[in-house]
Amino acid sequence: MFPQLETERLILREIMEEDTGDIFACFSNEEAMRYYGQDPFDSVEQAVQLIRFFGDSYRDKRGIRWGIERKEAPGLIGTAGFNAWAPKHRRAEIGYEIHPEHWRKGYASEAAASILKYGFDHMNLARIGAVVFTGNQASQEMLIKLGFEQEGTLRNYMVQSGVSHDTSVYSRLNPGGR
Repeated sequence: MFPQLETERLILREIMEEDTGDIFACFSNEEAMRYYGQDPFDSVEQAVQLIRFFGDSYRDKRGIRWGIERKEAPGLIGTAGFNAWAPKHRRAEIGYEIHPEHWRKGYASEAAASILKYGFDHMNLARIGAVVFTGNQASQEMLIKLGFEQEGTLRNYMVQSGVSHDTSVYSRLNPGGR
């Protein structure tokens, strides 16, 4: 059973095929994908494949990705969750994206805070990492606000639109111990 999370303003829920239009709207948006590490989608079929990938990742215990929905308005405004989940090593990496129409409203940090709590409390994670383009100041500031610490820089780590980019590595350890 896919876990549904709720915050003050958001519902974090399983991403379904019915969400294809919302996923395409976000993942085809150049601004939303600017620091994501992949080129924007140019076909709806790519959104269908991504939704299937998220479902397969959850079933195979490689990750979990929630759709972010505002309580007052149906439809996804983005996604957030864990990838590179390694249960044996009790670690995962957090990732998120929000459609630019909803930036600077605190939705990403609200969703991420709920997901962090779920990761530590229910997935038994000892460490949650994040890899962020060095130019993505907003994401770096959000991670620091959420208790992450910067660990270093990975040079030429991500290629997007044929250009190599440096990334910063962040982590947050489980406050409840090891």
